[in-house]
Amino acid sequence: MSTKKSGSAVWEGSLKEGKGQISTESGALKDVAYGFGKRFEGEPGSNPEELIGAAHASCYSMALSMIMGEAGLTPERIATEATVTLEQDAGGFSITRIHLSTRVRSPDADESAFQDAANKAKEGCPVSKLFKAEITLDAQLES
Repeated sequence: MSTKKSGSAVWEGSLKEGKGQISTESGALKDVAYGFGKRFEGEPGSNPEELIGAAHASCYSMALSMIMGEAGLTPERIATEATVTLEQDAGGFSITRIHLSTRVRSPDADESAFQDAANKAKEGCPVSKLFKAEITLDAQLES
């Protein structure tokens, strides 16, 4: 099985004064503004790191749901946040770390089996496999 999805970006102008818009094939994002101020100075709008975080959190949550199901655990709710760290280095900038924090409601789930599934999802999620960055995980069951 193979699937292809696309996103696009348009950029106009210099790095600091320029501006851009991002869109997705599905239309979920259409001409969403991004730029230097939005990425580095806290201005409202989007940036690549938050989009990577959303992609990673959603992929991880789906992978965890699948792996929990294979282990006989039934998740009622999986809420995941991915915090992406961008740091300046000798080569410019690099994404150095991604921290996944997930809270899962799964009645009667065994803690050990849950943690095993959570770690397998961290390693096996297709988005996780893209990164050279360190990926850390805090996985907790909720009652």
